[in-house]
Amino acid sequence: MFWVAYHLLYYIWSARIFVAFLLLIHSILEVAKSLVTCRKFSICGCSCAVCMPSCLNRKSGDNAKVPAIIVFGDSSVDSGNNNFISTIAKSNFAPYGRDFPGGSATGRFCNGRLPPDFLSQAFGLKPAIPAYLDPMYNILDLATGVCFASAGSGYDNATADVLGVIPLWQELENYKDYQRRMKAYLGAKKAKEIITEALYIMSLGTNDFLENYYTIPGRRSQFTIQQYQDFLIGLAEDFVKKLYALGARKLSLTGLSPMGCLPLERATNFMHPNSCVKEYNDLALEFNGKLNQLVAKLNDELPGMKVLFANPYDLLLQLITAPSQYGFENAEVGCCGSGTFEMGIICNRDHPLTCTDADKYVFWDAFHLTDRTNQIISAYLFKDLKSKFL
Repeated sequence: MFWVAYHLLYYIWSARIFVAFLLLIHSILEVAKSLVTCRKFSICGCSCAVCMPSCLNRKSGDNAKVPAIIVFGDSSVDSGNNNFISTIAKSNFAPYGRDFPGGSATGRFCNGRLPPDFLSQAFGLKPAIPAYLDPMYNILDLATGVCFASAGSGYDNATADVLGVIPLWQELENYKDYQRRMKAYLGAKKAKEIITEALYIMSLGTNDFLENYYTIPGRRSQFTIQQYQDFLIGLAEDFVKKLYALGARKLSLTGLSPMGCLPLERATNFMHPNSCVKEYNDLALEFNGKLNQLVAKLNDELPGMKVLFANPYDLLLQLITAPSQYGFENAEVGCCGSGTFEMGIICNRDHPLTCTDADKYVFWDAFHLTDRTNQIISAYLFKDLKSKFL
């Protein structure tokens, strides 16, 4: 009996690691539907994140203080860079992108757009930020916004190694190349103006914990969880200072979400089935506290630098615990497939259980948010971004 139980637990844990390895870590037509479910959130003083054509359709010149949005991070903000590298951490196939303008799968881990896309539009820029590695875009397309993020990446280089995605140091190298191209195309003076006035967004960290520290034994053998947090904070500080040295002056540093409530974590919570993993949520809160302290330190030490701690934790927890207040019907599983483990290549067009209306779901797949959830979070974060940087 012991060996039966042992082998059962072994295969369950192996399946958990396999799923984790698969992803270590709406368009104008949606406006009419959103009018019905509009709740208490706002962008630019409008009553709803998508109920403001006059706000989101402003021309770039209307907000000259933010001439571009420049993005670093993981799948929460990757607009398709992983399409162009050798990794299984991809989403450039249906049903991903089915609610994106044109219905195309761009490589975003979502049915539609991501927070930087909505924030770009709210600042009067383009409605979707292109991936830097996408050859379809030239430097003129990238001058008002560009994404260097890579799904599956993290602060820790070892996190990116798990799935062979772009590590944070390489994201920075790609950004340096972007700067060189900008100077060659626009001239040094204009390029410097855009680089200095642009809003930089960093969103990462979840993969470091869930797909690295708690899944791969290497870092656990080196660090306690508190030591690992401090290690990541040191990496974040070093990255921001390098950005500063390259000319960045406006930065939004995004905190962790209640990652214990991700559908995958609920589904693999064998001690308390289908419940949020309290240990992971507590960890997210603790790490966010350290990030907030880092932001205060950076604002104090870097002359002319403005850093904002963008914290989605409380709002997303509200969406998860009281979804009906925001017009959602399901916050426990994702829309794709069974919603418990499907993501990346397992979330495919042929799955018979995929929902027909993602707007009813907080989560799109077992790890990522829907377009509508991203709208709500973006609207919430934009209020502070507008106050800080405009």
